[in-house]
Amino acid sequence: MDFSLSDEQERYREAIREVCAKFPDSYWRAIDAEKRYPEEFVLALSDGGWLSVLIPTEYGGAGLGIVEACIVLEEINASGGNGAACHAQMYTMGALLRHGTESQKRRYLPEIAAGRLRLQSMAVTEPEAGSDTSRIATFAHKEGDGYVVNGQKVFTSRLQHSDLLLLLARTRRAEVARKTDGMSLFLIDLRQAGPAIEVRPIETMVNHETNALCITDLHLPADALVGDEGAGFRQVLDGLNAERILIASESIGDARWFVERSVKYARERVVFGQPIGANQGVQFPIARAFMHARAAALLRWQAAALFDAGKSCGAEANMAKLLASEAAWEAAEMAMTTYGGSGMAVETGIERKFREARLYLVAPVTNNLVTAYVAEHVLGLPRSYGTGGSA
Repeated sequence: MDFSLSDEQERYREAIREVCAKFPDSYWRAIDAEKRYPEEFVLALSDGGWLSVLIPTEYGGAGLGIVEACIVLEEINASGGNGAACHAQMYTMGALLRHGTESQKRRYLPEIAAGRLRLQSMAVTEPEAGSDTSRIATFAHKEGDGYVVNGQKVFTSRLQHSDLLLLLARTRRAEVARKTDGMSLFLIDLRQAGPAIEVRPIETMVNHETNALCITDLHLPADALVGDEGAGFRQVLDGLNAERILIASESIGDARWFVERSVKYARERVVFGQPIGANQGVQFPIARAFMHARAAALLRWQAAALFDAGKSCGAEANMAKLLASEAAWEAAEMAMTTYGGSGMAVETGIERKFREARLYLVAPVTNNLVTAYVAEHVLGLPRSYGTGGSA
């Protein structure tokens, strides 16, 4: 099977590189030091239509597939940037596209495609539930024609830079056939939420804005419901395969960046009269990191092709995320070792990307849960723990 890109797709790759070239290492160093959102970068992507590639043309988007979305995010990270600032606008789109009403799509999608509205945030995880989504307790009870929501969420990212929020909440506590039944998905206009959502930022080791939310008597209209009441868990899962594939693409981009920087440094850095790249102890780890990233990229392309064809891709999406994140982390450690003490210097950029690459070993799903998913759902072994990723 040939996973090479078409000429048009290669042009997309070049176009993203041109956008990223306007935001060099110095920009990302400053953003990281200031713990600031890369507003200018996200605006440039929005103006170019790159964050609306998955939105159908009838709603003002490019009408492209997950393959093209992968190209965008991989090239951002391969250019030294951080796609996490805006990647959610792509994968949160799945629930709205597949399960939203025509009225919801007409209302929101053209505005998102035009860059006038941002759907950058999703609230699923809770303090007491963690990765076990079946245990979430945030509850939306019917009141009149709408709902009133109360509960807590944690690790809800980019809320301060999003106009819309996807929220998963229980709408039924008892008499459910499965633990994951009785949950519903809501699309919330944050501009109208007011004090009903109290936000507490969580400081992390990387410049990745995330928050804890306390939701008190949040009133929602009936048309805030996305899809069928009680089927929210399955609707969220529809977006998780896309999320896994896109996160894998970012990790592959990171691995490429580490390898390219390490190759250049190993050629130029002379110690004991020769380039350090002449030593097998330096060149072998670089070569292995390169090969592992290429292997992960192939599985990512397979998962993306299956997704765009509307076929089952849960196993491929999960495995691609795991292999890509591990390849990126291997490349990060290799780069830090190749650079030696210089890798710790902020000006090289290695330490920033090193920290960023570490995130995807545990997020948005820990690789232990991915492994459990593959063991149970692919290999047929007994369930170990948790729900084990997407479906």
